[in-house]
Amino acid sequence: MISVMFVGHLGKFELACVSVATSFASVTGLTVLAGMAGGLDTLCGQAFDAGQHRLLGMHKQRAMLVLTLLSVPVATVWAYTGEILAWCGQDPEIAAAAGSYIRWLIPALFLYGPLQGHVRFLQMQKLVLPVMLSSGAAALGHPVVCWLLVRRLGLGSKGVALGNAVSYLVNLWLMALYVRLSPSCKNTGGRAFPARRSALLVLLAGLLPNPKLETAVLSICQHNISFAAMVPIGLGAAASTRVSNELGAGRPHAARLATRVVMFLAFSVCLSEGLGMGLSPNLLGYAYSNDGEVAKYTARLMPVLAVCILFDGLQSVLSDLVDFRDLQNKAPFGRAPVNSAPAPALASLVD
Repeated sequence: MISVMFVGHLGKFELACVSVATSFASVTGLTVLAGMAGGLDTLCGQAFDAGQHRLLGMHKQRAMLVLTLLSVPVATVWAYTGEILAWCGQDPEIAAAAGSYIRWLIPALFLYGPLQGHVRFLQMQKLVLPVMLSSGAAALGHPVVCWLLVRRLGLGSKGVALGNAVSYLVNLWLMALYVRLSPSCKNTGGRAFPARRSALLVLLAGLLPNPKLETAVLSICQHNISFAAMVPIGLGAAASTRVSNELGAGRPHAARLATRVVMFLAFSVCLSEGLGMGLSPNLLGYAYSNDGEVAKYTARLMPVLAVCILFDGLQSVLSDLVDFRDLQNKAPFGRAPVNSAPAPALASLVD
């Protein structure tokens, strides 16, 4: 979100190009890595609750290796993004600039997989505070990094791409340092230091008659939805962890109660966020761009955006819960054994 704000103030064309590149990166790489890393939710959650702490580190290290290897073909695809977008009918000027931007984003790709591994590794041990603090520190430093690279060094949109890599690196380094030094991770064996739908809409916006305006506006809407989804995503991750631990301990009634509580919280938060955006339509547009046409067009879409935020937030929480329940139902007696390897968890297994 911060990156898009910096790019938006560079100009409408830059915002459109970076939006297309970011959407392409999300569809072809980042969501794939995040989805595969989700296999750690079940494996690490069950291992932790069963007291097999050494398996936690093994699962994390295997997942990081698999995700890093997967990043190689993804990076190859990213290197030819400009040609791929042009072949799909995108505006040639936007396609070329998007291809240039995403190549500078490749370093962030190779940091994203290990970062996801550390996040899941700590969350499944109920170590949420270090994840929050490290992510918060990286987020607070990100505007400074972007300002230095974009404004001070004059790198423009390329500086934003490199800024993402720097922030990922800081976040990963802080989490790895915690795993290395914290007594909580002493016996886990983890001390080695080593949203597709909306993205597709942004790509399709490049095929409209006014691609620069349409892509810029839809990108702003997408990032507002992504920002509003942070709380529901966090609630879903917390619920998945809690349900995993409760089922692993043989307490299905507690798991059911946790599900009901998190759904109520998600509904309350999403309703508040939707009302906030619906009642301040002009504010968010100008936060991303100084272009009056972009801000005006964005304001017209805010009521629709408010409704999307409500239902997307609830869907996000339900998705986490349903995915986890599906993993449990595939195991004998409805519970996945600690050393099992259900299909979504293949990311954490290397023979």
